[in-house]
Amino acid sequence: MICGVDEAGKGAVLGPLVVAAVACGSDEEAGAVGARDSKTLTPGRREEIYAEITARFRIATRILGPERIDARPRLSLNTCIARLHAEVVSELRPDLAILDACDVDAERYRRTVAGFLTGRCRLISEHEADRTHPVVGAASIVAKVLRDRAIADLAREHGEIGSGYPSDPATIAYLREYLKERRIPPPFARRSWATTRALVTELEQTHLPDF
Repeated sequence: MICGVDEAGKGAVLGPLVVAAVACGSDEEAGAVGARDSKTLTPGRREEIYAEITARFRIATRILGPERIDARPRLSLNTCIARLHAEVVSELRPDLAILDACDVDAERYRRTVAGFLTGRCRLISEHEADRTHPVVGAASIVAKVLRDRAIADLAREHGEIGSGYPSDPATIAYLREYLKERRIPPPFARRSWATTRALVTELEQTHLPDF
């Protein structure tokens, strides 16, 4: 058995980071359900393939909320993700796990994940593995669908928040307005992120008498 491992939401300022692993017999088996890089698929198609993946294959997931990201004890986010990658691989116990590397040095990332593993498993770590390995594409779909659902839940409760990424004008507009009204970031924002800190500083400088 092989498994692919990927995550969604690493660079987001709002919402969770989701790690997913999908286990099956081969890359070809994952490809047969249409699994590929989630970024190349429409939201509707991702949901369709997600249903196929979860019906046919074993999956393991971990969700890291903003509060845990902010509270991580002197660990880089890459190290936190490596630990979660190791957890989902250890849960599925494949013979081979293919990781979408979170480090600029893919081999260093492989060694980091290996250090957190329980049990024996051969690891391959590659950049953009979701493009070249359908089983990693399957993991990227699962992670992306679960994160998108979490963002949709937040939007239903709090109004339009965009995608949650700093590059999204709707996300920045939401954060800026929330800070103007309440003087603190929303509970689902990553307060340690440079984007959040910059917006807080901007508001402090604009409304000094109010702070």
